[in-house]
Amino acid sequence: MVLPPGFAPLAQDPVLGPAIVAGLEKVETQLHEAIANADPFADATSRHLLEAGGKRVRPLLVLLASHLGTDPGNADVRTAAVVVELTHLATLYHDDVMDSAPVRRGAPTAHEVWGNSVAVLTGDLIFARASSLVSVLGGEALGIQARTFERLVLGQLNETVGPADGEDPIEHYLSVIAGKTGSLIAASGQLGALFGGADAQTVEIMVEYGEKVGVAFQLADDVIDVAGLKDKSGKTPGTDLREGVPTLPVLLLRRNAAEGDAEAAAVLKLVDGDLTSDEALAVAVDALRGNRATAQAWEVARSWAADAVAALDPMPDSVVKASLAAFAEAVVEREA
Repeated sequence: MVLPPGFAPLAQDPVLGPAIVAGLEKVETQLHEAIANADPFADATSRHLLEAGGKRVRPLLVLLASHLGTDPGNADVRTAAVVVELTHLATLYHDDVMDSAPVRRGAPTAHEVWGNSVAVLTGDLIFARASSLVSVLGGEALGIQARTFERLVLGQLNETVGPADGEDPIEHYLSVIAGKTGSLIAASGQLGALFGGADAQTVEIMVEYGEKVGVAFQLADDVIDVAGLKDKSGKTPGTDLREGVPTLPVLLLRRNAAEGDAEAAAVLKLVDGDLTSDEALAVAVDALRGNRATAQAWEVARSWAADAVAALDPMPDSVVKASLAAFAEAVVEREA
């Protein structure tokens, strides 16, 4: 197993780098054990996304944060890493059904293979496995998991319902992704620091860092959907546009058009048009990519990443701190 891009200081450290890689390999083994099911059908559906791969960023953050404490990488830390990745996997099953996404991690989504009901129930089953594991870690961990799960669901619900009358759509969207993405990455840092034996201040720093870097990560994904390359990102540019998923570049485009920007209004007409054909989608993507709304979206993403790095300021300098800062910067400088 290799470290995902963005953790250069960690990869270059001759002691901590190999320790994290070894921990991730143990977590990967535990993930497969945790998701295994005696029922052959349930086993197949549960393994579907796990075996499709993934960057394992959340487990990595759990392991890395544990090195801020006195007992890094212990068995409870690894269990917490398994819990956050199982929770993440479960949300993907549900998200793909709600978004009617045809592909995930280069493979057909579960609902495309087995139908919506099976996909939703498989997500529920994986949530149950995560809950069973976290109960072994004790009441504090169970509380963190429950509050995170609540925020995940509320984030999805708020996205589905949309902003209330008079509510700023951009502020609403930022609150949605803080719940859907930021909350679980924050929990990853929190659990890792907690079970690694870090002090209370460090645990709280990891919560703040995780929330902000999680939002930055999702905002970067929004822009990559417009500006990314298919062979790097794994999905066709404009997938979110075609599916009508509200993302920051489009929300900024709408705001600019409402404020009298004629070019934005012209691009918005393309974005809101019929994007069924690949040709129409390509035209809309190209127009949005060249509009200032996309550059503005990058600026917002970079601002959240900078805030994540700033949250680390109270911590003493270390390879862990440098790795966390490098990751925050990398998430908004990537192409996939």
